[in-house]
Amino acid sequence: MQYRSIADMNATIARNLHRLPGDIDLVVGIPRSGMLAANLLSLTANIQMTDLDSFVAGKIFSSGITKRSAALGRSMAEMRRILILDDSINGGSAMREARVKAAAAGIPRDRLIFAAVYGSYERYEETDFVLEVVQQPRLFQWNFMHHKFLGQSCVDIDGVLCLDPTNDENDDGPAYLRFLAEAHPLYVPTRKIASLVTSRLEKYRSETEDWLARRGIEYDELVMLDLPSKEERQRLAAHGRFKAEVYRRSNAVLFIESEHGQAVNIAKLSGKPVLCVETHEIITPASALVRERLNLAKTAEGRHALLKAAARAMLGERGYEALKSKVRKPA
Repeated sequence: MQYRSIADMNATIARNLHRLPGDIDLVVGIPRSGMLAANLLSLTANIQMTDLDSFVAGKIFSSGITKRSAALGRSMAEMRRILILDDSINGGSAMREARVKAAAAGIPRDRLIFAAVYGSYERYEETDFVLEVVQQPRLFQWNFMHHKFLGQSCVDIDGVLCLDPTNDENDDGPAYLRFLAEAHPLYVPTRKIASLVTSRLEKYRSETEDWLARRGIEYDELVMLDLPSKEERQRLAAHGRFKAEVYRRSNAVLFIESEHGQAVNIAKLSGKPVLCVETHEIITPASALVRERLNLAKTAEGRHALLKAAARAMLGERGYEALKSKVRKPA
């Protein structure tokens, strides 16, 4: 599973600007995701922008007041080179439709450049440029809650579907009940989710199901932590371990988790990838192990444990014990 965040898109655009013609006057975003790409390119290159439908109607977005220049106040008739941009291309249908619309607007083909930030392949008949090849399967920050992979995913609730409760709200009492009823939506999915896996306690199932129903969120199952109280959950530190076990036993190919530390733990314990919403990155089991070892290396005890593990790996158990017996212990 490959993942790209908005920060990744911005970096890809900046890194590839030199590949595009240097005389582009206008960037046109293909709604909706292409408008995000067009906005980033417009700001980076300091050129005017618009969306595809406005472009066909002969309208250009105003440029605000912070980057005023003569080049940012020109009319459509003055635009000689026009870049029509989408966030990604796979089958090419959106780009073909954009080409038809641009042609209907009467703009000569030699004034138009068609590009996508990301593509499954390097070359397409529909585009002049693909800035970066990102093969399937892939997810983007701006569409991960509308992707078909939700049907094969485990998804956290607090911090993903809704905002996390504040410390005052998380009292396992009246304030928490109000939070469950009034939780502010965050990433609302448009597809059915395979499994909602949450550290919310089982005793709050009816309140959780009611909130999900009122938000129109569809799912196959809701798995909750069956413990008597918040104090018991904290004592057992069961959050990540519980989620990892559910994920490991499931057929899901991805877990979407809100908190970075838990995401690392889930990836390590389940042996499967985790999308962390806090940092917008995919954490694999291998990268989770690296992060754990890096954290260990920050402490004296951790460094000692890592050295012992390395010695055992190099010498074997018998060789390591023999080496220990030869080392003189301080008095």
